[in-house]
Amino acid sequence: MSLSIHDEVHLSNRSQWLRAAVLGANDGLISTASLLVGIAAANANSQTLLLTGLASLTAGALSMAAGEYISVSSQADTEKADLAKEHHELTHNSERELLELTRIYEQRGLEQDLAHQVAVALTEHDALEAHARDEIGLTDISTAKPLQASIASALSFIVGAIVPVMGILLLPAETLVWSLASLTVVGLILLGVVSARLGGAPIIPATARVVIWGILAMLATSFIGGLFGVAV
Repeated sequence: MSLSIHDEVHLSNRSQWLRAAVLGANDGLISTASLLVGIAAANANSQTLLLTGLASLTAGALSMAAGEYISVSSQADTEKADLAKEHHELTHNSERELLELTRIYEQRGLEQDLAHQVAVALTEHDALEAHARDEIGLTDISTAKPLQASIASALSFIVGAIVPVMGILLLPAETLVWSLASLTVVGLILLGVVSARLGGAPIIPATARVVIWGILAMLATSFIGGLFGVAV
């Protein structure tokens, strides 16, 4: 719920799912396309390429979901441990915790008396929330959400990976390597633009870094595929 007296859209509210979604889509597109470009450069037939693409999509989506859930769950466990420790300190050392909160507000620019008044008021309102926010740095926006991150990452990976997989079915076989690479670059440009708009970032730098890393990955796998490729 917004606490502003007027409507404001704060882009940081999207940070939890946006990070996982951009990472998933970027990984899905780059890893799947790079793998397929490398296999195509090794003269694999369309059936092998399609099977490879579907296997990459499935394994990648599950891997991203599991990885995000495990890593963000670890973050959530740490946050819970910090909150439990803070709750214990508030219960057994309330005066010291009040002094600690007062000093935090002094360091942020408040006079000592005012800092003490603010610390007392916030402690009476919700002491644990005040310490979580101002001492530990935990807020509703930054709190780890494992399931949300896991779902966002898996779904976005599928969205990214489906682009090169569909390219196997639709692009001409005789120019598949270059056509697939071109399709992937277009997808990376769109991903960069969308992620920049959602995150409120400058479009050109956000798009450039996605495209550059994607091209480097495809060049590497294409080189390896061409170097060791055999007729299949």
